[in-house]
Amino acid sequence: MEESRIGIYVCWCGTNIAKMVDVETVAKEIEKMENVVIARDYKYMCSDPGQDLIINDIKEHNLNRIVVAACSPRIHELTFKNALKNAGLNPYLFEMANIREQVSWVHTDREEATKKAMDLVRAAVVRVNFHEPLDKLSVDVDPATLIIGGGIAGMSATLMIANAGKKVFLIEKNKELGGNLVNIDLTFPHMDSVQQLLQPKIQKIKDHPNIELFLETEIKEIVGYVGNFETKITTYEGKEKELKFGNIIVATGLKLFDPSKIANYGYAKLPNVVTSLEFEKMLLSGIIHKENGNEPKNVAIIHCVGSRNEEYHGYCSRTCCMTALKYANQVRSALPDSNIFDIYADMRAFGKGYEEFYTATSKRDIMFLMFDQKNDLPIIRKAGAKDKCDMIIEMNEKLSGESIEVPADLVILMTAMEAYDNAKDIAHTVGISMCGNDFYIEKHPKLDPVATTTDGVYIVGSCQGPKDITDSISQAWAASARILAAISTGRVDVEVTTAKVNEDVCCGCQTCIMVCPYSAISFDKEKNVSIVNEILCKGCGTCGSACPTGAIRCRHFTDKQILSQIEGLMMTSVQKLEIIEEA
Repeated sequence: MEESRIGIYVCWCGTNIAKMVDVETVAKEIEKMENVVIARDYKYMCSDPGQDLIINDIKEHNLNRIVVAACSPRIHELTFKNALKNAGLNPYLFEMANIREQVSWVHTDREEATKKAMDLVRAAVVRVNFHEPLDKLSVDVDPATLIIGGGIAGMSATLMIANAGKKVFLIEKNKELGGNLVNIDLTFPHMDSVQQLLQPKIQKIKDHPNIELFLETEIKEIVGYVGNFETKITTYEGKEKELKFGNIIVATGLKLFDPSKIANYGYAKLPNVVTSLEFEKMLLSGIIHKENGNEPKNVAIIHCVGSRNEEYHGYCSRTCCMTALKYANQVRSALPDSNIFDIYADMRAFGKGYEEFYTATSKRDIMFLMFDQKNDLPIIRKAGAKDKCDMIIEMNEKLSGESIEVPADLVILMTAMEAYDNAKDIAHTVGISMCGNDFYIEKHPKLDPVATTTDGVYIVGSCQGPKDITDSISQAWAASARILAAISTGRVDVEVTTAKVNEDVCCGCQTCIMVCPYSAISFDKEKNVSIVNEILCKGCGTCGSACPTGAIRCRHFTDKQILSQIEGLMMTSVQKLEIIEEA
């Protein structure tokens, strides 16, 4: 094996690491280790100057192994691997030690944190000696794209890809396109017509020569891998068709929470308590009315119905606050003499122009009342004979500290957004993961917000989490750009840290096939051995740990590499490296 010449780079991460870890001491101690040629500390290793430092040292000192001690590999491992590539070094001759999330952020004793950081870096140094160069693997890309979901995000992605001259298959389970926006009147904060935004897009999709639209259609199974997927779709009339495509965009959206689960609000029992969607239908009809057809004198809007409540959904549905302000403006314009009460837990005006919208709304004679979302929800009851309204809302007003009664003839519930009941089925079909709230999980929330851990599968719009029209379209265009880049290249690189079967040792028990979460392993009956599809394999290691004969070797995570890393944790800086023989 080639003699290792290792470069060590310890990141300050501003004060994120340096405030709890003595990074200079870590670098000096690690420099004493065998095969370490140079050890440096730098304030921001991920910055361009930090990467240039690595590149220049590789060339000047003839380094052939690099260790960076910084943040989570999930955040910047690719950044540093690219630096190695730019210096002419195989990117897999790299190891990263996480001394931010695993050390600095979880400790309060600086001396002990520094010792732990040294241990983790030593482990990385010992391990990197046994890294092997791996060659990249690429596959051809079918230029067609499958898009699941015909809401605003799915339609925006469809048109962008189709307008670039590429084939798109658009699948929608309903009998019409548009998703939730079909029932929405105006946008916020500019109060533009949603239908004027939506209908031209729908017509363009129906008329576009590069788009094949399938309404009232579902997908049961998708097979293949990035660049080469296949599926069989079934319409609700029973027709089947096979499709082939290279990439997938999931844009299945969200649905409204059922507010009848919250007894306080009397939904489905009190006739003039309506959901935000039901109120939108009133607005589209042009008449705001009570059940008996009369105009309401007192209109109350209640926020966070099912949102930010651990009993229902702990997350914020994001669009509710601004939609409530939109309703307040629409009611004021339609019923100028009405009393309007905006009953909120927190006002979250997070987007461009939203705070200004809030300020403008507050000047239109709207009464804002605050309640405690966690401990004290308002209660709606039928009004008494002496009351000059249909309902009374009892609440403890948080700002004044007083218990008050709010008159109401019409109550609009700002209902939470939640995942569809079949969200798990879609996730299983396309091979992506979900969070505890049944939203689809992106590859990285900051650095890769539309890709997933399954190559070639992207998530856009509110299926990833509640969001407004602007953010949904932005994500759709981002995913479309990624796909068009892959199509224009014609080939796409895939991960090479995959499993490999030693056919001489494999006993043909097929345990690996049963445990593989990616369906990446098949069985060769003639040879009586398992075979790994390297394109489908994600290198999770499940098969290697389950194999009773040790026939499966996971590239970049061999027994030698893992055991050497454990040894490194237990050694001191002056101990010499002991070569661990392969089992």
